[in-house]
Amino acid sequence: MLRVTDEIAIEDWELTEVFSRASGSGGQNVNKVSTAVHLRFEAARSPNLPDPVKARLKRLAGRRWTLEGAVLIRVEETRSQARNREIARERLAKLIRTALDPPKRRVPTRPTLGSKRRRVKAKKERGEVKTLRGRVSPED
Repeated sequence: MLRVTDEIAIEDWELTEVFSRASGSGGQNVNKVSTAVHLRFEAARSPNLPDPVKARLKRLAGRRWTLEGAVLIRVEETRSQARNREIARERLAKLIRTALDPPKRRVPTRPTLGSKRRRVKAKKERGEVKTLRGRVSPED
């Protein structure tokens, strides 16, 4: 079981781990030992997550969200399979914790009178510079 917060815990049946050979440094170890971890979390079927959290998790996961409603996390950072498992579980827990916080509602604000005046003044100055770039008429 993976404990995300005091209230939310992910059951073992919701997680699937598949190990494969990692790329990168490691010498002969890379060719022999399957250290890369593919962690699959069945988010859409999870009874522990409320629907709004699932929706935010789907948006946060992006390409890692599958058509079946699962989150895929691949880790191959270390040469140790156990450490890669820990990192994958930590990343999943962090992703779910991020999805738990509802986004803050944007409060629309109005520009101040001073900022409006500064903007118009800058536009006028810029326009004057551009008018000076016009064709010069010959003086008689």
